[in-house]
Amino acid sequence: MNNNQALQPLLAKSKRNGRIVTLEEHSCDTAKAAELIFNLEKRWGRNWCRFFRIAAVDRERFLLNLRVAALLHDLGKANEDFYRAVTNFAAPPQTLRHEHISALILFLPEVRNWLAQNSALDLDVITAAVLSHHLKASAATEAEKYGWCAPRGKTTLSLFLQHAEVKAVLQKIREVAQIEQNIPELPLKAWGEHSPYLEATKAGREAANKFRRTIKKQPERLSFLLAIKAGVIAADSASSGLWREGHSIEDWVNRVVHTTPITQTALVDAILNPRAAQISQRRKEPFTYKDFQKLTATKGPRVLLLAACAAGKTLAAWKWAEAQVSQYEIGKVIFLYPTRGTATEGFRDYVGWAPEDEAMLDHGTAGYELEAMQENTVNNLNEALKGKTLGLSEAEERLYALGLWGRRYFSATVDQFLGFMEHQYNSMCKLPMLADCALIIDEVHSFDRKMFNTLVAFLKKFDLPVLCMTATLPPHRQKELEAAGLKLYPASDDATLKKQEEHPRYRLQPVADENAAFAKAVAAYREGQRVLWVVNTVARCQSLADRLADELKVGVLSYHSRFKLVHRQKVHKKTVAAFQQEGAPAIAVTTQVCEMSLDLDADVLLTEFAPVPSLVQRFGRANRHLKRQFAVLHTYKPENDKPYFKDDIEMALKFLNAIGAKDVSQAELAKLLETHSIAEPAGDDSASFLESGYFATPGEFRDIDEFALPCILDDEVEIVIALNKNKQSYDGFVVNVPKGFIDLKAERPAGLPKHLFVADHRRYNEHRGFLSE
Repeated sequence: MNNNQALQPLLAKSKRNGRIVTLEEHSCDTAKAAELIFNLEKRWGRNWCRFFRIAAVDRERFLLNLRVAALLHDLGKANEDFYRAVTNFAAPPQTLRHEHISALILFLPEVRNWLAQNSALDLDVITAAVLSHHLKASAATEAEKYGWCAPRGKTTLSLFLQHAEVKAVLQKIREVAQIEQNIPELPLKAWGEHSPYLEATKAGREAANKFRRTIKKQPERLSFLLAIKAGVIAADSASSGLWREGHSIEDWVNRVVHTTPITQTALVDAILNPRAAQISQRRKEPFTYKDFQKLTATKGPRVLLLAACAAGKTLAAWKWAEAQVSQYEIGKVIFLYPTRGTATEGFRDYVGWAPEDEAMLDHGTAGYELEAMQENTVNNLNEALKGKTLGLSEAEERLYALGLWGRRYFSATVDQFLGFMEHQYNSMCKLPMLADCALIIDEVHSFDRKMFNTLVAFLKKFDLPVLCMTATLPPHRQKELEAAGLKLYPASDDATLKKQEEHPRYRLQPVADENAAFAKAVAAYREGQRVLWVVNTVARCQSLADRLADELKVGVLSYHSRFKLVHRQKVHKKTVAAFQQEGAPAIAVTTQVCEMSLDLDADVLLTEFAPVPSLVQRFGRANRHLKRQFAVLHTYKPENDKPYFKDDIEMALKFLNAIGAKDVSQAELAKLLETHSIAEPAGDDSASFLESGYFATPGEFRDIDEFALPCILDDEVEIVIALNKNKQSYDGFVVNVPKGFIDLKAERPAGLPKHLFVADHRRYNEHRGFLSE
């Protein structure tokens, strides 16, 4: 194993169907992928540099540093453990991560001095890109925390740095960087305590600390760093995936990446015209855009649109996108939503109109949702999707995130594209698409504080056309978005819309408690009205639905987050249908899930106190289309404040008292929101991607709710294991269950995906979900 020349060849990957790719080949492939994808003469290269704010004079230097980093990124695979791992599936864990060794080599004096001969090379940036390209490198000293060169087990490791393939990679770097001096002679010694690598490790850690401090004061260099770190990940993902699937890198990039940009005509024909025709057919009248929808398109590339519930924000956003494709040379329109449900609705109503090979739904359970839509197209239930094959082809699916690169129109959850800010790998691989898009972000009022902070940091750091929108937004959040460069456009500037927003559409009638609300709900239903009751916890949602069913002797819908997806889909459809029909009574009890982009139109709405922005959103589920003089709102204080805070509930009471027992308009609610919002600490523009320097480890994009975990019911475990083994979707079987009802210490069934737990099927009811009481 110590005879470097005897190891022919050094493999970069395990064999696949009898094919091999050597270290030299993969290194050169990755550099080639980087050069092709980010070709500065092509749209993706130009948009990448614009997105990261790389000045025109620095763009050639960017591509040079990217190519050199790509050539160096896997050099550390020339070691005995990695060689054993790719030639023997039973190999023990590797002592050091290969990319840690790659970065360590850059701190050998002979290597660093050699590269420093080209002053255009930023060695700190190259080191950071090499070290972090698997997002598993930190300043920690423990291997379990991905500490840079923190060993597992052994104290020595043979490196094959005299191998011909290592020398060939260095020679390629010499050519690319135009370095006159011959390639350096690398050490023969093994990595260990008494070797040149000990000093290199010390020098590397000192440089990492210094770089992290200095980069904060160098915004242009930070942009340069981020563009190259992300570029290496994209290029490595492409070269690896395309080799795995047997594609020519050049042919695939030319066919998938370097397509023609979206034109106004293409977007109008794909999305706007068919959607307008559908609306016209349903309303039985000619379709015309509202003034505010047309004006939104004139407000420029960075807009904050505030428009009341049911005003038509989504059409306004697509009109804005139409304007952007005439101003920018871009190949994508990406519409982001806070939840899977709202993203699915956005696909069904808008994105799905596009040709099947251009449209994409992208979220954690998108595959399952698309399968359900496909069934409905067979039954002619989805007009936009008739005759289409939805989702990715089998070949595209095998490329993972790269399989999406050829699509043009996206409806996705915000995590899928902005998760890169917290080093989420899937999102990092989608970053080239984000740089090539007009971006629309809906329901920004619903973002938790961490998501909102990340959004603000994203808007400040990166250059792309963005429209954020919502119905209501507390003043402090509005100011933060404006400070991040968004131009406020309140749609109430439109005289027609202003008249609608000022029309008194709600009559507030507070009640004493839940029992009083119950009596109101029963009476309203018996009078033939559509009754929507919104509560703050799943347990109360379930118990009230049962109580109402017992009293009314009818099926009462309950809609919340603790259904298996297969049942949640059914409940969602039934709930929407019940409140879109007219002339028949309907009743449903829901939780906060009703607050976002759910087209419900209740005659009577009952709700527990909640944060003021949430109350305004809940009110928006009543008299949504002004088909009656007013809707009645019954409000009351819940039995406890959870999941909110005492301050939220107290402010809600002040807000409701300010309204009084009278008819009220959306405009009045928006005005009162300005003076009845609890201030939050301003964001600090921080995000892991922006401040990690040499390092990168995955973080969380959202404030994670540790209260519930994804589970499989115990009587369906074997089904899920079989589906997983056959690489089939098991999403329909997953249900979120409170931790208190999961045996976290139980032995995990073999074959069950690691992120899933097991819950008692006896606590599950397809009409009520998982029961905690």
